[in-house]
Amino acid sequence: MSDDVPFDKSFDLAPAMATEVAPGVRTLVANNPGPFTFKGTMSYIIGRGKVAILDPGPDDDAHIAALLAAVRGETVTHIFVTHTHRDHSPAVPKVKAATGATVLAQGPHRLARPLHIGETRPLDASADMDFAPDIALGDGDVVTGDGWTLEAITTPGHTANHMAFALKEADLIFAGDHVMAWSTTIVAPPDGAMSDYMASLYKLARRSEPLYLSGHGAPVREAQRFVQHLIRHRMGREASILHRLRKGAADIPTLVKAIYIGLDPRLHGAAALSVLAHLEDMVARGEVATEGPPSITGTYRLADAPLPA
Repeated sequence: MSDDVPFDKSFDLAPAMATEVAPGVRTLVANNPGPFTFKGTMSYIIGRGKVAILDPGPDDDAHIAALLAAVRGETVTHIFVTHTHRDHSPAVPKVKAATGATVLAQGPHRLARPLHIGETRPLDASADMDFAPDIALGDGDVVTGDGWTLEAITTPGHTANHMAFALKEADLIFAGDHVMAWSTTIVAPPDGAMSDYMASLYKLARRSEPLYLSGHGAPVREAQRFVQHLIRHRMGREASILHRLRKGAADIPTLVKAIYIGLDPRLHGAAALSVLAHLEDMVARGEVATEGPPSITGTYRLADAPLPA
């Protein structure tokens, strides 16, 4: 199913080099490549003179030094954060200490739903639990700076507190990890929720900005068309789950093996959590059934299938 999205895996930015990627927007990529971060986390500098930094990135002294060097001679007035994974927000305290800028985001890290009995938080290591903004933003809030205007857009799904930002002057959206050109987004309960993620995709599909600058990888061009591809991709995943369950009840490892052909072994855990996210949504909608709340160890069947003997 992955080849139904026109991914762009081209990338030629080197770490520590500030590059203009849109009018009034510069980016630096952190040197933290990996299976979940692609070539590294993108930090953005918005404006000239009096600027904002969006997603300062991981707690990496080399990246922080490069980011501060890129704004030498300028005043950083605002720091925006799309979400609280450890590759996006942990640099905030050092950048704030160096600049005195005000930190704005939706809020601290939180779960998309309560933990079930006996359930653990599999993504604790990836979450920045220490982050807290100076100002909590709500959907539609507008923040203005010297020559730039950002509109906050709540886009939960990848994390419960994920937020995108529309830059009015350049007609683009900083999409964080919600929409990326290089890959689909990981949606992993209990931190994320597929129902939220899909609602956020439909929300972005109703907007008109043609360009997205993402948390990882190249810019997303023809953004509305790309978002529609992502929506169809997720609907295809649901169809694949239902197709397999028509053959009989199955656990998540069985579903992953049937759906993700040729998957990088390093991504099996993420794929399992993504399938769980789909199953949670499908159980809530009454299409799929399981005993008790949906869990990573559960067995799933079509809702109208008979109970196993």
